[in-house]
Amino acid sequence: MSNGKQCVLVVGATQEELEALLPFARAFASTSTDGIYLLGIVSVPTRVSLSAGALDARRLRRAIEPRARHYGARTLIRVTHNHWREINQVVKQEQITLVALNASSAPPEEWLRTLRCDVAIIKPPFPETGCHILLPIRGGPYGELALRLAISIAETQKGEITVFHATPPSRRDSEYRELLQHLNAVPQVTGRLSVSGDAAQTIIHSSQSHQLVIMGAIARPRAGDPPIGPTAMRVLTESTTPLIVVKMPQEKFTRTTEPDWADHTISVVVDKWFAENTFHVHEFKDVRYLVDLKKKQGLTISLGLPALNEEKTIGKIIKTVRTRFMQQYPLLDEIVVIDSNSTDRTVEIAQGLGVPVYRHPEILTEQGARYGKGEALWKSLYVLKGNILAWIDTDIVNLHPRFVYGILGPLIKEPRLMYVKGFYQRPLRVGGKLEARGGGRVTELVARPLFNLFYPELSGFVQPLAGEYAGRREALEAVPFFVGYGVETGLLIDLLARYKLENLGQVDLEERVHRNQSLMALSKMAFEIIQVMMQRVGTARGVELMNDLHKSMKLIRYARDEFQLEVANIRAVERPPMNTLPEYGVKYPRK
Repeated sequence: MSNGKQCVLVVGATQEELEALLPFARAFASTSTDGIYLLGIVSVPTRVSLSAGALDARRLRRAIEPRARHYGARTLIRVTHNHWREINQVVKQEQITLVALNASSAPPEEWLRTLRCDVAIIKPPFPETGCHILLPIRGGPYGELALRLAISIAETQKGEITVFHATPPSRRDSEYRELLQHLNAVPQVTGRLSVSGDAAQTIIHSSQSHQLVIMGAIARPRAGDPPIGPTAMRVLTESTTPLIVVKMPQEKFTRTTEPDWADHTISVVVDKWFAENTFHVHEFKDVRYLVDLKKKQGLTISLGLPALNEEKTIGKIIKTVRTRFMQQYPLLDEIVVIDSNSTDRTVEIAQGLGVPVYRHPEILTEQGARYGKGEALWKSLYVLKGNILAWIDTDIVNLHPRFVYGILGPLIKEPRLMYVKGFYQRPLRVGGKLEARGGGRVTELVARPLFNLFYPELSGFVQPLAGEYAGRREALEAVPFFVGYGVETGLLIDLLARYKLENLGQVDLEERVHRNQSLMALSKMAFEIIQVMMQRVGTARGVELMNDLHKSMKLIRYARDEFQLEVANIRAVERPPMNTLPEYGVKYPRK
């Protein structure tokens, strides 16, 4: 199935066949914009006039129309000499993405090969609410489709999915362990079975304790095999449990190598997360409603403003935020500036506006002091009092209240969320002109490619390095903080390790205008982010990668027609989880 609009075609020759498949189709076409087509086929022998089927066509239309209206389906009746050719024509005309067929009328092999869309061969009935789905996986190219349909039905029926894998004794299980790690991010997957032996027999046996089985057909059946493969056919024939066997058109997976099941699975996970956990700031513009929800939940919210020489913007930011969220609407309980030893008037301006200012080297002095924004954020956990903590950068030129209610809104409205990041268009000034999407160079050239390579679950984050984010204290105090530019990268990776992907969110804050940094500064940032990524990759694999990597960077500086090498020592240093410090435990005792 595609990731866009789903058009499901239910095909049958009788009222009973069609009505049995309609609940499945409604689950597959899971949104109001999706379409369901009910195709009633009246077959007429080749040498008989098609008009001979007119009466049967009217009877079938009259019989199925009430149920079609109930499911919001469009009814199509076709009288034909060749119903499989007719199905293909409807698929093309209506841009069908999936054909649902009753197992009693499954097509022969040549038509399974020629149908130019996904196919689900279904053995009814549709499972009741609370159903337990068995999802056998074998690493074939149809795994993604089977998983998508299983998730759709589990959501519709408030069901659960058990992943089943019949492992031949000689098979190495490293690939399967990687797959299971990805499947952990799917909330509907609540169990897994891994057994050895005859695949069909073990599936049939396990199906007895489930209400539905969803599995892929064989990709390339051998000569003489059933078109869906011997395993699927045996399960279809011998199991008494309702079953769905899925198959995709040949061109979807014909490559020089077979598609990787883990890649397909993570695509499903990220697509689903992106659709459900990506918000827009306009959803939360009713601040009065957010305040009411905050009070009902007994939440306290703190805003930290990390600052280093921001005298040009800090005053406007404080005034804007305090007016809207403390004077007009009591969304924030405190605003605190965390200063990194500014040498301009940043501290003076903030104190003059009556906002508490802490210099981070003076917080938790027994822990010493490091340089960097991440250090300021880490130490701010000790001084901020709220059970929801938010941070926004203080170099924003076009600050608007949306930067605050945008990152707080999802946490207030969605208790399942533990951490929310903002994203936005970032204009870049080039030759006196602003390019609307020119910013975020390190994000697109370094961070996102690395996330896609090593942490694909996080590849749906539009701007993983964005400086506007919020989280619950219980989550933030439990993970390490890198002290420098790698803080955002480390937080995402470590929060994913501690929670599920569904507990993380992102929100579109529209546009952010700020001071763009030089390429040399961005190069240093990229180097540190790569160190953080390599450190976490090594830890996940039980090796110390950073011990073998250089921590100094040779920067090329151009001056007066000459190139010079400048060496910068850049080390990704991390602070331990705040809740491991004894002094923090005294101030914030665990309940």
